[in-house]
Amino acid sequence: MVEGTPARMKESDTMTTTPASPRAIPERPTLDGLEEKWGVVWQQQGTFAFDRARALSLPRDQIFAIDTPPPTASGSLHMGHVFSFTHTDCMARYQRMLGREVFYPIGWDDNGLPTEKRVQNFYGVRGDATLPYVEGYEPPHRGTARSIKSADEQPISRRNFLELCEDRTIEDEKSFESTFRRLGLSFDWDQTYRTIDDRSRATCQWAFIRNVQRGEAYQSEAPGLWDVTFQTAVAQAELEARDYPGHYHRVAFHAADGPVYIETTRPELIPSVVALIAHPDDERYAARFGTTVTSPLFGVEIPVLAHPAAEMDKGAGIAMCCTFGDLTDVLWWRELRLPTRSLITRTGRMHHESPEWLVGTPGEALYAEQVAGKTAYGAREAIVAALRASGDLDGEPTATQRKANFYERGEKPLEIVTTRQWYIRNGGRDPELNAELVARGDQIAFHPAFMHSRYANWVAGLNGDWLVSRQRFFGPSIPVWYPLDQDGEPVWDNYILPSEEMLPVDPMAQPAPGYTEDQRGKPGGFVGDPDVFDTWATSSLTPQIALGWRRDDELFGHLFPMDMRPQAHDIIRTWLFATVVRAHWEFGSIPWTNAAISGFILDPDRKKMSKSKGNVVTPEDTLKEHSSDAVRYWAASGRLGTDAAYDIGQMKVGRRLAIKLLNATKFALGFGDVTGDLAAVVTEPLDLAMLAGLREVVARATAGFEAWDFTRSLEVTESFFWTFCDDYLELVKDRAYGGQGEAAAASARAALRLGLDVLLRLLAPILPYATEEVWSWWHEGSIHRSSWPTVEELPAGGDPSVLASVGAALAAVRKAKSEAKMSMRAEVTSITFTGPAAALDEIRSAAGDLRAAGHITVDPAYAVADVLGATDVTLVSVAKPTA
Repeated sequence: MVEGTPARMKESDTMTTTPASPRAIPERPTLDGLEEKWGVVWQQQGTFAFDRARALSLPRDQIFAIDTPPPTASGSLHMGHVFSFTHTDCMARYQRMLGREVFYPIGWDDNGLPTEKRVQNFYGVRGDATLPYVEGYEPPHRGTARSIKSADEQPISRRNFLELCEDRTIEDEKSFESTFRRLGLSFDWDQTYRTIDDRSRATCQWAFIRNVQRGEAYQSEAPGLWDVTFQTAVAQAELEARDYPGHYHRVAFHAADGPVYIETTRPELIPSVVALIAHPDDERYAARFGTTVTSPLFGVEIPVLAHPAAEMDKGAGIAMCCTFGDLTDVLWWRELRLPTRSLITRTGRMHHESPEWLVGTPGEALYAEQVAGKTAYGAREAIVAALRASGDLDGEPTATQRKANFYERGEKPLEIVTTRQWYIRNGGRDPELNAELVARGDQIAFHPAFMHSRYANWVAGLNGDWLVSRQRFFGPSIPVWYPLDQDGEPVWDNYILPSEEMLPVDPMAQPAPGYTEDQRGKPGGFVGDPDVFDTWATSSLTPQIALGWRRDDELFGHLFPMDMRPQAHDIIRTWLFATVVRAHWEFGSIPWTNAAISGFILDPDRKKMSKSKGNVVTPEDTLKEHSSDAVRYWAASGRLGTDAAYDIGQMKVGRRLAIKLLNATKFALGFGDVTGDLAAVVTEPLDLAMLAGLREVVARATAGFEAWDFTRSLEVTESFFWTFCDDYLELVKDRAYGGQGEAAAASARAALRLGLDVLLRLLAPILPYATEEVWSWWHEGSIHRSSWPTVEELPAGGDPSVLASVGAALAAVRKAKSEAKMSMRAEVTSITFTGPAAALDEIRSAAGDLRAAGHITVDPAYAVADVLGATDVTLVSVAKPTA
């Protein structure tokens, strides 16, 4: 939490006379329409606007800056957004009520694969960089087709595709904004950005250029994970291991002393094998290390080598290393310095021509006639048939489930393809840097604390640098050009970077500095890098984008590092870590001091909600049906870091609480006004007891927020509120109406107003609409700009146990009437209270209130005992008075 005690706001520092205006209180208070009513007022009055001038005049600890997660604007919001954004909003509102200037922006994450998929499905198109631009292009569909196969998508130019992406995200953002406004999120809607707008693209490109200039970013042609469906490279953080059906094939490699059997699920890669590898401690193969064997079908001579990553207890204990079948192949290739023999291309098909290492071998014709150009599946069938015919297949393939790497959004296993890509160093290949980035995590307070281990474990387990280039369309362009030599070939190492003044740039549409457009693609000319940044390369700069790095360095310098990063736990490895990496390189610091980590939303069967499972609930109808306050109550009932079930029952509880808040306040304000210093007017023991209990609630609720546990704050406040309504209001009702004299009435009325004033402010971060509505009945200004309650503003001297004892006595009276099946208005003509002496004294101190609330017509008798209760109750049924 940010240290320091900010200056309090003035509105509720002292409570004096607070007259209610009966004309302002609705005859029948309702939650219906409050979102529309107060949403307009908040916007018109700038209730949540960030005051830049004030912020720059304040000490840093009196400002609270939030690095808001920009949701992906591709489709519709889900209940997970409602859940986690409510958590953040509760903290933002609490900090604002503490008197801090709150910087709470909202951005939209437009670029990346999710948007492209959305556009492809919505319009029935796909981008093709080779096609010319069509002026006034009209797509074949506009959300009218249920399902479009890839083969049926209409190819369009890169520029046309980007225009459709831009149009679609703008429309989706409007829908998102409408939902967020209805939810009552207290963003400053003037502090917005889009990850594809000029500011964001320029920020992303400039940060990358500085990474390149300092040697923190580099390009390399190396094996990497490739999704053949989306035709793009994939980073380690985007991997998802899934079971994938396959078959083990026991295959003979040939040695002078007989066959050496390996077991593989990918026989189609036999033409690319570069070594057989076994564990150095495996005695079965010790004599073969340093010798060679020849591959079946192709007769290529390959070495037998030792490496500790080989698994002695898996299959035959010896494996073929192909470049490349899986990530272990990459490890062996790199550490054993093996040759590269890549066969699988970016399309997922085998090379169309026989590679040079197969020329002149027995298998050259086999490859050319039966393997070249086929998919991995087709090549596998051809190779297996040939192995069976040659006798090199020992037995028939056996079915198995193998673990395969998938792109988290993909449907086919990833291939490993050699491509030229851009990387940012992140400690995956540098132990010293890795240790520095682990240490950065130690500087961040994770909420809950155990989430820190997820960060540390991820960083420590990295095995490669951050791949930031993607072979897509919609995203900030890699700001690089390459000169072409006299043969028209790119000179990769002599890349050209733009100046800062040129940003943002699109190298595919703008010429390189010092060149003209007619030199593009010609010998002696240039080519632009066709790739874009991965989505995290932009999102990792949200603090810089939101705070205006490079355009408002005064504000940026004052507020960076920010105070809070809220997000879900599944993207600690991507968004959170990537943001730490960028701040580490650019500023030598952490990007924020606190990370608030939300859990997932589960369906009622405790299964994670996902579109693929068909159990997703969109929030728009839920908010309208149950009210925003009710949905926020459900969200706030779930603690940080904990998965929560979508629970309509919990929303109904929240709606009941919000309605009770309206009705109880209307009832309490109807007793009449009270003048003077309210705290000084409170004299009756029961009133002082209620306020003493409320003092404890204020302390505990405040401690909850300070510990980032707003759920605890809600629980203690809600519990007290129901006691306030069910016991205290009933007990003081007669006295507040004047039934026990004017001084006693003034004490009750003052206590009611003091209590309600504090309770409303305690609930305001969670139930913003109901509390704002009630506040407006008897206060000027917004409750959300009032001060968070303090213990000091409530009178001391009361004993909370008085209310507990008198409330228990009233409950005993109610129980007796219920058991006798009599009305709660039945008169009690004889009663004895039993209990500890101290409790009986507390009941006597509020005897007048208890008699009125319980319709007790005689002085009760008292008998000392261990347990508090009522005995010897005599009831008389009375007719309900007529109006």
